[in-house]
Amino acid sequence: MPDPAAQALAGDPPVLAGDPQALAGDPRALAGDPRALARLVSLAENAAPGLRPVMRALAPFTGRGWVIGLTGPPGVGKSTVTAALVAAFRERGQRVAVLAVDPTSPFTGGALLGDRVRMQEHATDPGVFIRSMATRGHLGGLSAAAPQALRILDAAGFGVILVETVGVGQAEVEIAGLADTTLVLAAPGTGDAIQAAKAGILEVADIFVVNKSDQPGAQEAVRDLRTMIAMARRGEGDWKPPIVTTTATTGEGIADLTARLDAHWSWLASSGERDRRRLARARAEITALAVAALAVRMGGLPNGTGLDSLAARVAAGELDPFSAADELVAAASV
Repeated sequence: MPDPAAQALAGDPPVLAGDPQALAGDPRALAGDPRALARLVSLAENAAPGLRPVMRALAPFTGRGWVIGLTGPPGVGKSTVTAALVAAFRERGQRVAVLAVDPTSPFTGGALLGDRVRMQEHATDPGVFIRSMATRGHLGGLSAAAPQALRILDAAGFGVILVETVGVGQAEVEIAGLADTTLVLAAPGTGDAIQAAKAGILEVADIFVVNKSDQPGAQEAVRDLRTMIAMARRGEGDWKPPIVTTTATTGEGIADLTARLDAHWSWLASSGERDRRRLARARAEITALAVAALAVRMGGLPNGTGLDSLAARVAAGELDPFSAADELVAAASV
């Protein structure tokens, strides 16, 4: 069978339309065809065997999209702000992809995947691709397949990729390692200045968005965030997160938000921070894949060298856990 990477670069159609590996060379995916893209993202979600040739074929086309993450507690209006940003970027002629992550139920294992319902006005726009993904038990506010899905959307030529996390608490900051720009959304009545100062998620913000600013308490929320920002230590030339007030349902403040986003994008390029963040993102992605592969190998080790055997020796006091870990890694690396 022809090499999928060669197919993608040459633009030839896949030989076997039903073969997952053939999807890697499908020029429709590189052109942003919704069905072709959906199938590729499904490969990433399911960690299918065909994913490796897909990522190998798409690698030369990545690194051009602007990844914007939106995170915050439940109910602050992440989906509404996302939809408003899609409209704003489309008015500028940019192609936009949305990756919306929804929580998986710990009881049924299902996910509603309902964020797309709030973005129906963009569903028929050929310049917009919207995909919902379930967390499938992954912590941090994202799906484990999100990095690969982002690479697929990036290769498809979307200039802006919006990533909406699940409703998160104080410690779910994984989006900061995945996005070029991170928006942290808050709403009136979410806590006082001390609550804002201790919330780890607020420390990863490049831009703060106080949504639902038409409600009572909006100015208090802005004041609390300003107090928290003032306490942070920053060096000369560092980015200072601005605070933008919006009412996404009416579009109020969205123009100001896009202007702040543009300013941050320019700062990322001029300061070298964009390259640094993307290098860190690639490093984390490689590490996660290597650890996952190592875990698979460990599970298939023969008796005597496997995890269960070593664990029994540690429990019996015959071996210390550090030595056991060294033996396990050595055996799995052979």
